[in-house]
Amino acid sequence: MNLNCKGQLIDLRTPKVMGILNITPDSFFDGGKYKNEKQILSQVEKMLNDGATFIDVGAYSSRPGAKHISEDEELNRITPIIKLLVKEFPEILLSIDTFRSKVAQETVQAGASIINDISGGSLDKNMFTTIAKLQVPYILMHMKGTPQTMKTENIYKNLIQEIVFYFSEKINQLRILGVSDIILDPGFGFAKDTTQNFELMNNLEVFKHLDLPLLVGVSRKSMIYKTLNVLPEEALNGTTFLNTVSLMAGAKILRVHDVKEAVECVKLHQQLKK
Repeated sequence: MNLNCKGQLIDLRTPKVMGILNITPDSFFDGGKYKNEKQILSQVEKMLNDGATFIDVGAYSSRPGAKHISEDEELNRITPIIKLLVKEFPEILLSIDTFRSKVAQETVQAGASIINDISGGSLDKNMFTTIAKLQVPYILMHMKGTPQTMKTENIYKNLIQEIVFYFSEKINQLRILGVSDIILDPGFGFAKDTTQNFELMNNLEVFKHLDLPLLVGVSRKSMIYKTLNVLPEEALNGTTFLNTVSLMAGAKILRVHDVKEAVECVKLHQQLKK
């Protein structure tokens, strides 16, 4: 199970860690934390040194009810950061958290390697054809509605069945267009309440049947801090626990705020399998 990132083959038989860099002022955990070049470079250097294989950069906050920003504003926020990171860390593998095909196009041209689309192509009809043209790995996430409406869209007859059907349909569309590297993200917290998130966690192994790498992003999310009755800042231990559960269910990429702890999870999990 390899990913082709700009000619570099990433072997996912050993799970990898994706560090999160939010450059939005209103993200739920680290919004507004990285405001200038020095802070951004220092955080990315730390994540890379801690063992991150990928850095996921987002300029559009997708937390529930987040403020909508224009395509131009998203590009103005994100493009200089990509150029800065590629210049400073020439080998860096950048994943771009966007649902807009124009942002995907321009960020890959600026040096990004992966597109991470929370909407699975549902919010931009040109996304799939753009990915096919760019030939970069594509993270296909499950969500209903938009970040502004998703909280009210969590109505399912059978949650797991619906997500599997959603993935099957979209994988088929991508394959027809010639997209070869697809990663699945079941979308914890996106149009799913806490009970549904744990139902999803309980059934992660089901997605193995789709025979594609699975990305799990539960880092410091409300399913953890609300269940434990703590703040997001106090949710690292809970995150580590669910990252471990995810690895045991077959996750190949952990998307996290805290890289060092996630890399330790992977190392220990690898020892269990031997």
